[in-house]
Amino acid sequence: MVNVPSLQASSAAKQGENALPLGPAGLKETRTTRTVQPGVTLTRIVRGAKDPALRWTVEVAVPGGDTSPDPDAPLTVLKDRPSATEWAADLELDGFRARAEQVTTPKAADYAGGTLGWRVRVGSFDSQSAATSERARLKAAGYAGTVVYTGWDGDVAAGGPWRVDVLTIDPSRFRGSLRASYGPDLENSETTSELADEAGAVAAVNAGFFVFDPDAGAPGDPAGTGVYDGRLLSEPVSGRPSLVVHDDGRRTEITRYTWEGRVVGGDASLRLSGLNRVPGLIRNCGGSVDDAPTSRPLHDVTCTNADELVAFTADYGQRTPEGEGLEAVLDAQDRVVELRSPRGGPLPSGGSSIQATGRRVGELSGLAGIGENLSLRTALLDPRGRRVSPSPGTDVLNAGPELVRDGRLHITPAADGMVRRDDPSFYYGWAHKRNPRTLAGVDAAGRTVLVTAHGRSTDALGLSIGESAEVAKTLGLRDAVSLDGGGSTTMVVDGAVLTAPSDPTDERPVGDALLILPRRD
Repeated sequence: MVNVPSLQASSAAKQGENALPLGPAGLKETRTTRTVQPGVTLTRIVRGAKDPALRWTVEVAVPGGDTSPDPDAPLTVLKDRPSATEWAADLELDGFRARAEQVTTPKAADYAGGTLGWRVRVGSFDSQSAATSERARLKAAGYAGTVVYTGWDGDVAAGGPWRVDVLTIDPSRFRGSLRASYGPDLENSETTSELADEAGAVAAVNAGFFVFDPDAGAPGDPAGTGVYDGRLLSEPVSGRPSLVVHDDGRRTEITRYTWEGRVVGGDASLRLSGLNRVPGLIRNCGGSVDDAPTSRPLHDVTCTNADELVAFTADYGQRTPEGEGLEAVLDAQDRVVELRSPRGGPLPSGGSSIQATGRRVGELSGLAGIGENLSLRTALLDPRGRRVSPSPGTDVLNAGPELVRDGRLHITPAADGMVRRDDPSFYYGWAHKRNPRTLAGVDAAGRTVLVTAHGRSTDALGLSIGESAEVAKTLGLRDAVSLDGGGSTTMVVDGAVLTAPSDPTDERPVGDALLILPRRD
């Protein structure tokens, strides 16, 4: 973790009503605040201290459970009670000190909570190294598992510590700009600190969810709404919340968008399936009615559709995705200059393209001829179905779930695809347990607030989704939403990375970031 030596010596214990609702009441809490630039303050909050009651253990994974190259993807660890009890007994016979533990989770605005299932754990250790040795012994006996610290469980009795950094942007005094950046192109990822450095930002946080696994699309591509400087470059995950930053940070809101898009040629038009993403792969789902397995949002799942029509702009990257199908390549005047089959390749300067797969190939070939003019027409739709036309200076980033609405807790994991009825282990690992988190929202005074919580260490426990909402409300946010978290969580101020990376490979490259830029005279 990088310390910030220029923080003002204004630390003070916060044990009253403004203290963070983490751990038992009365824990020591300090807050240290400094001005980053006029209208922008950074507050570091440290609550609690290392709790000797917290231990290291090994959580046993279900054989044959889901795996993913994403290091944040939760393992399958929960079973029903009889199965977990039997499993623990088998481990005991093999010489391990095993136990089955019930996992219950709080209710949310659209999720009843209750018992998620039973986990099986082995041993209780003073050190991570001792737990790691036990995991090696388990592996030799044919079992899989992960080393975990019980402070990450979400137990309200845990004494900490928690480390939270808060950037507050006051539009009445702020003369810089708050902008989203995806870097040189959409299809590749960069670290938050790289994006901040390239833009000359004084501060930055990571932003929306993005494709991580190459099998799920193009790594770095936003997995949901992406509007940059008023331009819609990535379609929404239908109905999921978005963080909307208007007028370079003078006004911020959270809303839920859908979208519509068509490619028009003469008197005919075709419905678009997506924007700037690999055809057939819909990360986080929430697309068309014929997507499989669902058209509803489903977080960290890649839905598929063999029959798609996807538009590409030059923002996507140097080359469009390759594969079977047809691609109509347009020049800067929207004139078809090439029909490619198979699809994929470079675009003309200022040009674009439309790719078709499966049954949509015939539709595109009937519309697009060499020399014909085609135009792309896309729009966001608000919750009432009205078209929204973001102006330059407006950025929209995908997010979820909601945390606070109109000053009250309003957590929406079911609507936003974090609840999997057939896989409670996902909710357990993603929402119930403590992880690094990035939050954003707006307070009653109209100030934009960006929050990062360190996590996955003994020096910083992280937050559950429920705790994230409680923290946002306590910080005074009127509306708040979760951005991408886990290993993506990063805050940069004056070139220093404040968050301790939870990935073993250090700071994670991300899809996009929110940048606080200085005033341009």
